[in-house]
Amino acid sequence: MSYLYLALAIVAEVIATSALKASEGFSRFWPSVLVVAGYLTAFYLLALVLRSVPVGIAYALWAGLGIVLVALVGIVVYGEKPDFPAVLGMAMIVGGVAIIQLFSSVASH
Repeated sequence: MSYLYLALAIVAEVIATSALKASEGFSRFWPSVLVVAGYLTAFYLLALVLRSVPVGIAYALWAGLGIVLVALVGIVVYGEKPDFPAVLGMAMIVGGVAIIQLFSSVASH
């Protein structure tokens, strides 16, 4: 159940972070509400995750997957175009997350 909460926390954080751009410096009401609600949800769920998942593992997954997903939202929603080094770096992040999940005995606690 913890990893489901972590996945939901990551999605909430990605929505909130993506809405930051749309909020135009918190000058637009509904995107600003989405930012605040998304971050509150994300941190609440992350707090639940930390009851059973080590903080280093939870944060590595949160940060790594969040970076890649926000970059994908930037591409799809905002028309941003990452260059090759950015894509390579994100691929390395995904590889790191995969290594943690597949090979780390700490991730299974």
